[in-house]
Amino acid sequence: MEFELAAATPAKDRRVRRSRAALIQAAIALVTERGTAAIPISDIAAAADVSRQLVYQHFGDRDALLLEAALDLARTELLPRFADVAPEGRERALALTRHFAEHRVFYRAMLNSSSAYALTKALSGLIIPVNRRAIDAQFAEEYDPQQLDDLAVFVTGGGATVVNAWVTDAADPLDPEDLADRLIGLLGVITGALRRTTASEKETDR
Repeated sequence: MEFELAAATPAKDRRVRRSRAALIQAAIALVTERGTAAIPISDIAAAADVSRQLVYQHFGDRDALLLEAALDLARTELLPRFADVAPEGRERALALTRHFAEHRVFYRAMLNSSSAYALTKALSGLIIPVNRRAIDAQFAEEYDPQQLDDLAVFVTGGGATVVNAWVTDAADPLDPEDLADRLIGLLGVITGALRRTTASEKETDR
């Protein structure tokens, strides 16, 4: 009996993973198809071929499910793109803008919903460590760790505002190349100002 119980646990875990994955995929597909985050839980459950009760069991409510779906999309499709390109430069910015362009309908619906703040905060939480490493590579010797952390938050928050406005308001079709260049330009302004400040402080200390 003990062997049977031990063997049954992984199967149950697989079922849980499959049902969660099915709900996430259904949520993304329905939001994208309808262009709105106002999708009834019953519709998502039906598309995932699970019961409504299972949605509540796994996620608590619809907004939590949609937020997790957005994070899953970013984790599985955006973050791996970052890993494939250099930590600095245009390719990383282009990986970001292409991802949001490809999934514009989904993200626009989410950003126009009551989950917009939570979504922006959660996505920023994924991006801040990436930007922190890039900032550290350039300014680790000039600034203390707290300043570097603050810079990563500042750059990520500002970039998120620009990307969100682009996703929600820009005319179709979106141009990922153009936005990537804009983001790189803004980053150049910030890094240039930081370097000038550092150089001025060093000159004053002489």
